[in-house]
Amino acid sequence: MKQSKKSIIFSYAILIFATLIVLLPFFWMLVSSFKSQRELFAYPPTFFPSVWKWENYKQVLSAGSISFFQMFLNSMKVTLPVVVLNITFSSLAAYAFARINFPFKKFIFMMFISSMMIPAAVVMIPRFMLFTKLKMIDSAFYFPLILPSAFGTAFSIFLLRQFFMTIPVDLEEAAVIDGCGKFRIWATIIVPLSKPIIATLSVFLFQGTYNDFMGPLIYINSDKLFTIQLGLASFRNSFATRYDLIMAGSMLALIPVLIIYIVCQKYIVKGIVMSGLKG
Repeated sequence: MKQSKKSIIFSYAILIFATLIVLLPFFWMLVSSFKSQRELFAYPPTFFPSVWKWENYKQVLSAGSISFFQMFLNSMKVTLPVVVLNITFSSLAAYAFARINFPFKKFIFMMFISSMMIPAAVVMIPRFMLFTKLKMIDSAFYFPLILPSAFGTAFSIFLLRQFFMTIPVDLEEAAVIDGCGKFRIWATIIVPLSKPIIATLSVFLFQGTYNDFMGPLIYINSDKLFTIQLGLASFRNSFATRYDLIMAGSMLALIPVLIIYIVCQKYIVKGIVMSGLKG
């Protein structure tokens, strides 16, 4: 049924209004990053700063015992290995659950899914004791932050498995006739056809790992190993909290997340569209 002109205008009006509501906190953070500490708490409050303080960004980039750029590199040392390793091993496990028959497959998969119900706080102390025994605390290789998620998570495996099951089996049967093994089928057929879900999962993993604060707080003690989230927390101490610098630092920390989302956006949209189709 063809939509009327009024309904189309109303739909766009609702979407524009919802977009403004979502973007308002980010815009407020942006303009607040140019305010002085006093103006942030001025009464009556002002939305735009009276004087745009570009010095806030200069102080963020040079403040502390470690540069902001070094903290960014430290965050990437954790985030990129987690994303690459998690997707690689999760896709292998998901392919096995989706296509390969083996004993107790459903039971093992249900055990994987049930692990999602375990709160992270439950394993926090045992995990810390394990890495302490292994002498990996405050390591420049960030093993405690990479290893727990590197070999796949229940959410990643579940998401990839559900997508793999929508891929037609005929493609794999044709590959088997041509002499392809399971690993080659995964590498040359399954993974290339799964770019939308892999891009979506990459954004989730990147954002979750990059924005993680509790993990670095527990396992990192040296200033030179600080990630961006710990660096932002360093602007808050027992005597004062520099909210102006926190706003400026948060804007800089937001840039990599925006870039990875913009790069993967078309695949994410494609994945959402394809999720409504049956294979």
